[in-house]
Amino acid sequence: MDLLHLPRYPPPSMQKGLTIMAIATVDPTTGSTIREFEPMTDDEVDAALDRAAQAFPGYRRTTFEQRAGWLHATADLLEAEADETAAMMTQEMGKTLSAAKAEVLKCAKAFRHYADHGAAMLADEIADADAVGASRAYMRYQPLGVILAVMPWNFPLWQAVRFIAPALMAGNVGVLKHASNVPQSALYISDVLRRAGLPEGCFQTLLIPSSMVEPILRDPRVAAATLTGSEPAGRAVAAVAGDEVKHTVLELGGSDPYIVMPSADISAAAATAVTARVQNNGQSCIAAKRFIVHTDVYDEFTEAFVAGFAELVVGDPTDEATDVGPLATEQGREDLEKLVDDAVAAGATVLIGGHRLDRSGWFYEPTVITDVTDTMDLYAAEAFGPVAALYRVADIEEAIAIANDTTFGLGGNAWTTDPAEQQRFIDEIDSGQVFINGMTTSYPELGFGGIKRSGYGRELTAHGIREFCNIKTVWIG
Repeated sequence: MDLLHLPRYPPPSMQKGLTIMAIATVDPTTGSTIREFEPMTDDEVDAALDRAAQAFPGYRRTTFEQRAGWLHATADLLEAEADETAAMMTQEMGKTLSAAKAEVLKCAKAFRHYADHGAAMLADEIADADAVGASRAYMRYQPLGVILAVMPWNFPLWQAVRFIAPALMAGNVGVLKHASNVPQSALYISDVLRRAGLPEGCFQTLLIPSSMVEPILRDPRVAAATLTGSEPAGRAVAAVAGDEVKHTVLELGGSDPYIVMPSADISAAAATAVTARVQNNGQSCIAAKRFIVHTDVYDEFTEAFVAGFAELVVGDPTDEATDVGPLATEQGREDLEKLVDDAVAAGATVLIGGHRLDRSGWFYEPTVITDVTDTMDLYAAEAFGPVAALYRVADIEEAIAIANDTTFGLGGNAWTTDPAEQQRFIDEIDSGQVFINGMTTSYPELGFGGIKRSGYGRELTAHGIREFCNIKTVWIG
C-alpha cells in the first residue's frame, strides 16, 4: 500500500463545525490567564506528521545503545531543571511544588529505567525450534511507527513520559496532543528531548484542540494511539481506532476502593488514607476514593481519618506548608461541588468540608462524606478532587461487593494482616492492581493499567514497552 496515495490530514473543508478550544496557561490559584497559544494550523500539523513519518525509518535502525544515550541525556536535563520545571507545572495545574518536583524526578527515573533495561525487555524470545521443525525460531519485537499520545493535565509530565520512554526505546516515534490547559508542560517535553539529542521529528508536541484528534488518528501516517483521560474521551478514540483497525492503549480513570479490616494497623491505615485521597489535590486516577471500613474498626478509623483531614493546610501550592492546592480547572471544581451537593440533598452526611473556599482560585475543602447510597451520583462517579466517600461494612463479603460495585477497575487498596483475607482481596477485587497495606502508586518496575471501564492495555515494565511493538514470529528452515 502506497501511503503517498492515501488521503492525508483532512483540509479545513472537511472540518466544518469543529470547535477550536483555547490553549492557555490559566493559574488555578488565582484564575488569571498567564499565557495563550495559537493552535497549530492544518498545514503545520501535516508538516509535523510528515516529519514523524520521515524520521521513523532512520530512527528504527538506531541501536538500543544510541536510544539509551538519548534517554539518559533527557534524564540528566530533567534532574538539572527540576526546580524550574516544577514551578512551571505548579503554575499550570496547581499541584504543590514538592509534588511537582517529585514528578519531574520520577520521570527522570523512568527514562533511566528504560534506557538500562529496554534492550533486555525487547530481546528475541527464543522458541523450541525442534518442536516447530526449524533450525531457528523466535519472536522479535519491532516498533510500529508513529504513535499518537493524547494526555491529560493532572500529571503533565509523568502521564506522557510513561508512554514516551518505552515507545522511544522500542524505536517508535511520537506526536503528543496534551491537555489544552498545560501547553507549557507539553512544549517542555518535546524541547527537553530535542536538547537531549533525539533526532528531529522523533517526538513532537502538537498544540491542537481535541477536535483535531480524530483526523490525526485516521491519518495513514499514524500507526497507533495511547490515551489517558476520561471515559468519554477513551470511547471516542477507541471508536475511531477500531474503525481504522489501529492499536490503542487506554487508561480512563477509576474509583478505587480502600478497604480496612479489623486486623489492620488503624493508625497507619488512616494516615495513609489521607494521603491516598488528597495526593495531587485529589486529582489522581489511582487516588483512593471509596473508603470501605469494617464495622468493628469503623469508628476508630473515621475519627483518625477526619482528624487527618482537619490538619490539612489548603492554600497557595507554592507555599511549602501547603498540603492541598486548588483544583486545576474551574469546571472541575463545579463538577465536584455538584456531586457533593446532590449527595447531601439526597441524605448523605458531610463529616468535614463540603464547600468551595471563599477566595480567588479554584479551591475546594478536603471533604469526608458518609451515608452515600447507590441512588446518588457520587456512589458511581469518579470524584476528581479531595472528596472521600466513607462506607461501613459488616464483613469481608460486603467489603468486596462494594469494592467491585463500580464500572471502573483501575486500582485497589486493602489493609489487613490476615493472610487469608489478603489472598481474597488479591483474588477477588476487580482491578488492574491491588496494594495490600499500602497506597496505590505507579513504578516503572510494576505494570500499570485497568480493566472494565478503566481501559485496557498496560503501561510501564516490559508489558508497556511491548504494547507498541509488532510481535513478529520468525521461522528459519
